[in-house]
Amino acid sequence: MGREMKFRVAREVLADAVAWTARSLPPRPSVPVLAGILLEIDGNTLSVSGFDYEVSARAEVDVQATESGRVLVPGRLLAEITRALPPHPVEITAEGPRLAITCGNARFSLPTLPVEDYPSLPSMPSSAGLVDSDVFAEAVSQVAVAAGRDDTLPMLTGVRLEIEDDLITLAATDRYRLAVREFAWRPETSGVSAAVLVPARTLADAAKTLTSGPEIVVSLSSGSAGEGILGLSGKDRQTTTRLLDAEFVKYRAIMPSESASHATLPVGLFTDAAKRVALVAERGTPLRCEFTQGQVTLRAGGTDDEGQAEERCDVEFDGEPLTIGFNPTFLLDGLAAVHTERARMNFTSPLKPAVLSGVEEQQTDDGKPAERPGSYRYLIMPVRLPG
Repeated sequence: MGREMKFRVAREVLADAVAWTARSLPPRPSVPVLAGILLEIDGNTLSVSGFDYEVSARAEVDVQATESGRVLVPGRLLAEITRALPPHPVEITAEGPRLAITCGNARFSLPTLPVEDYPSLPSMPSSAGLVDSDVFAEAVSQVAVAAGRDDTLPMLTGVRLEIEDDLITLAATDRYRLAVREFAWRPETSGVSAAVLVPARTLADAAKTLTSGPEIVVSLSSGSAGEGILGLSGKDRQTTTRLLDAEFVKYRAIMPSESASHATLPVGLFTDAAKRVALVAERGTPLRCEFTQGQVTLRAGGTDDEGQAEERCDVEFDGEPLTIGFNPTFLLDGLAAVHTERARMNFTSPLKPAVLSGVEEQQTDDGKPAERPGSYRYLIMPVRLPG
């Protein structure tokens, strides 16, 4: 075992695997070796991996190898080089303390890092079950939008992942909005019950990039306090992330159980109108929504020294007329996440949270679309309107 290794691989295949692994490398590593990408040849399989004690990523690629071995090289540099190589097969050889990369007429020589100082990657937790890649990617993106970005409040930067037998529920909140999505999965054993908090950014990134195969294996190990990890693996890629050790809010208690009024909105038209009116909403000023029978009037701006805008949009509205204000960005995030042509918005009062959900169109026996409650809910806190 040493640094001597030699293999040949297709350029796109290598560049993809390296780029995918390099995404999770730390921008400012605590020790220099953590900026490295580990290349390991075993038989005719190359594994490309990275680990920073929080997140690990590993991709496997078929190669033609003549020598096995392992070598650690500067990760970002390797990613830039493999992306820029000409369209020819790549030959990689470890020669003493350097790695040689030859492709067409291009030749690179990289310094290697001390592979013996590199931490071993965490093993994948025992498999817990399967979920469709597309469903998982959509659900995570719908929920992660509501997670907080402030690292000083770790509980708000996570996505809560709850497993109850064959149902997974994801939830995230930054205190101004809360997103919840449920979906079915296929657990290996029945009666599984677990709830963990996963860093939202890592989860969103992994869910988006693990869609090469039809399914993702989701696995959990919740060891002693703070040591749990979540494992996600696709066709030839796997990633693990350390779980957050923080309490999540009791979000079910925040979701209103009943509403005094509701609107059914055409998502595309309403979104376009809200974007136009929001152009004049100065930072921090609300978008004012006045709901009456059959329509909503959107307004923003209004003081003498700023722009003003208003636009009407046809909606179905059921209840007493209501005027409510929202942070335009938070409202638009929710509209973008429902992924249906029509959305339903439930209200209790102008100062209580509203709940946005998709309207799933299902044909009934008489050919009319029937509404069934969607599996996604986006709760948004109103903004107190001036006057």
